[in-house]
Amino acid sequence: MSVIAEELSPTIAASSSSPALESVFASALAAANEPAWLVTLRRDAWARANRDGAIATNGVLVGKKDERWRFSGHKGWSLSGATCVKDKFSATLPDILSGGQPFPVSGRLTFANDQLVQQAALSPELVKKGVVFLPLAEAIQKHPDLLREHLFKHDHALGGANFLAFHHAYARSGAFLYVPDNVEVTELFAVAHMAEAAGATLFPHTLIVTGANTTVNYLDYFGSLGDNPAYVAGSATILAGPGSRVFRKSIQNFNIRALAYQCDSIVSGKDSQVKNISVHLGAERSRYESYSKLNGPGANLELCALTIATGTQEFDQRTFQDHAAPNATSNLLFKNALLDESRTIFAGMIRVDPCAEETDAYQQNRNLLLNPAAEADSLPGLEIQNQNVRCTHGATTSRLDPEELFYLRSRGISRESAYQLLVFGFFEEVIQKVDSEPLAALLRRRAWEKFGK
Repeated sequence: MSVIAEELSPTIAASSSSPALESVFASALAAANEPAWLVTLRRDAWARANRDGAIATNGVLVGKKDERWRFSGHKGWSLSGATCVKDKFSATLPDILSGGQPFPVSGRLTFANDQLVQQAALSPELVKKGVVFLPLAEAIQKHPDLLREHLFKHDHALGGANFLAFHHAYARSGAFLYVPDNVEVTELFAVAHMAEAAGATLFPHTLIVTGANTTVNYLDYFGSLGDNPAYVAGSATILAGPGSRVFRKSIQNFNIRALAYQCDSIVSGKDSQVKNISVHLGAERSRYESYSKLNGPGANLELCALTIATGTQEFDQRTFQDHAAPNATSNLLFKNALLDESRTIFAGMIRVDPCAEETDAYQQNRNLLLNPAAEADSLPGLEIQNQNVRCTHGATTSRLDPEELFYLRSRGISRESAYQLLVFGFFEEVIQKVDSEPLAALLRRRAWEKFGK
């Protein structure tokens, strides 16, 4: 199941001709035994990612003068030291959903070091209804026509094109979920991607395709087993059919030595309702890109994110709400809490096409500075090409209100407890949106563990 056949770091340090790296890529293609159309996609992606020997020369995938990386410490993004593990993962694997209330699931997949290590089969009832939930590599073999139509066809990078191309070239771990017309699945599909080995390189991919009038509930969890460094280039794509309801949650909780890039793309059909909530806790540097296209009249999209930054962490967030159909609604709320000397960057854009009349779009970034040394940069934007719309955006950066602290302390609450109550009240607006008490409890535990550190 290993994607890359040998260690990456020596090839990254190689000359611009990169013969060793080309050999690694060729070995990966040969070992996968994939259909010709996918081999072509991967070769094209590799050519884009390694244009002018960029990866082979210094392992850097970020252009120094790219405006889409404004404010970001792009020099910290390097693949130097990255490896892919050849040995089968055999360590004890903790249950990332344990420790709270029962967590019923419709299906579950767990990957460690980019290898599948656990799989819970779908119920016969869901199989009979035509639901497909498989590891990506298996789905490519069993459902080639469906994958050919959608795989890597709808991903949109917002500055991370090299990362996304690198992902397309190597991604084989991850999940494919297909739900046909008029099928409702309320229990969660849960997928975990864990990094354990030193320098492990992960390419997690999520592809969700729904038919008309469906219901889907999905969770991606990204974490670390131990304190080894990891390198992640991930992607998730949601294709919501007409009248469908798709609710995806993602939790990024890698250790502090990880570099994590994630690109989420959403295409919303007519009268669909899509909610995507992402929680960002881990990694030394994290880049999150979210592209959403409201492609059908009456589509409704809600995007929420919660980030807790400590130490010298940097979280870079780039979003694009693309209204390409009339009477559609989008609502974005990104909340960041910053401690110590951490940093966050938010750059968002709402674009309304000329045909998208009666658009209702909202974008809000709220930053809570819990230390004077922390830094939050916000760049919200609008591009409106139709006059009959309602679009608003804004950004706020503030500290805890001294009057609120005083009020709580005057009621006999200690300063530390009052501080924590106000901060977790800031978190709760996003956490409550998950519409699942077991999952909300999991998020509160993860937030508490991060805040406590």
